[in-house]
Amino acid sequence: MARDIAVITGSRADYGLLKPLMAMLRDDPQTHLRVIVTGMHLHPRFGATVQTIEADGFIINAKVEMPLEEDSPTAVAHAMGAGLPGISEVLGHMNPEILVILGDRYEMFCAAQAAMLMNIPIAHIHGGESSEGTMDEAIRHAITKLSHLHFTAAEPYRQRVIQMGEHPSRVWNVGALGLDTIRTLPWMSLEHLEAAIAFPLGEHFFLVTYHPVTLTQDDPEAPIRELLDALSAFPHFKILFTGVNADPGHAAIAEEITRYCARHTNRAIQVQSLGQVRYLSAMNHCAAVVGNSSSGILEAPAMKIPTVNIGARQLGRLRAPSVLDCDESSQSIQNALHHALSSPFKAMVKKSGHPFGDGHSAEKIVEILKSHQTEGLLLKKFFDFPASGKGIDHPPMEIKH
Repeated sequence: MARDIAVITGSRADYGLLKPLMAMLRDDPQTHLRVIVTGMHLHPRFGATVQTIEADGFIINAKVEMPLEEDSPTAVAHAMGAGLPGISEVLGHMNPEILVILGDRYEMFCAAQAAMLMNIPIAHIHGGESSEGTMDEAIRHAITKLSHLHFTAAEPYRQRVIQMGEHPSRVWNVGALGLDTIRTLPWMSLEHLEAAIAFPLGEHFFLVTYHPVTLTQDDPEAPIRELLDALSAFPHFKILFTGVNADPGHAAIAEEITRYCARHTNRAIQVQSLGQVRYLSAMNHCAAVVGNSSSGILEAPAMKIPTVNIGARQLGRLRAPSVLDCDESSQSIQNALHHALSSPFKAMVKKSGHPFGDGHSAEKIVEILKSHQTEGLLLKKFFDFPASGKGIDHPPMEIKH
């Protein structure tokens, strides 16, 4: 009998990573995929990306609305308050053997809480990471403690999950799912990308994604203005802005970007949701990835593209040599961009490596989801490190390719 596995997605970002895994679960005769869609996917202001999931051939088994019209902390709390009962009701009817959750957003925290209440085992992807500038940091670790199977993107992250008390036999370093898409993606040419977004990018452009830094009381408009000022210092480069996450403070950032694009119609464009193919194709053609998105930390290094990472949002993550960190001031961003565009740095980036796997993460995850025993999975005993505190070298389950 096929194992009943549910996957929940709440944004274009997590869906882009989950897509190859979902396709394998859908096509494997030993698994039965159920798809739950929530969060930004269901809102037109964030691109109504539920249509992308349907266009990719997935059957959506349930949709859970969350009110995302406002972006204050109170509004986010209300959205979570709607998400928990909605997802709980869906899981109660669906009753999957395992629920797959990726990442660290508040929508996924609702899903993890709901699964815990419904006694449904959770498989968590991308645990053990750190992003010290956002509330995602706490949410990610909370989801780890609610989960039962753990798939991390690098060995230090695997060790951190074990450090949190999860048994080594339930924690695997499978690499980053985003690299699976990079390995198999049907790349768009620059000409086709320009036609798809109806904008002439040319050979020199920046791919810019900037999200709120949620663990601060600072005005969210100030740092985005500094970034826009820095970009204005490179008038010969076009700018492709992607959409802002539905985090507290996102509206002010999105409005500043919209006004900037309106003032620079021949040079800048904002696309709310590029989708995975267009986004990674843009990354493949751009001069540098700029902003504070995790894609600049995970995917860009695998594609040999320089990253200018701004501010505190991604503090704590592993860095490849191709990632340049800078503060939020215009001058610091300009200095980092000049460095990223220099010939010696670009040559180094082409030769540099990264710690995030080989692009076969989905295969490894599916094999474990199919074969791992579910009986007794809900019972967890806290795993203590030896007194030496030197960590655990416990080999993961052998994966057959």
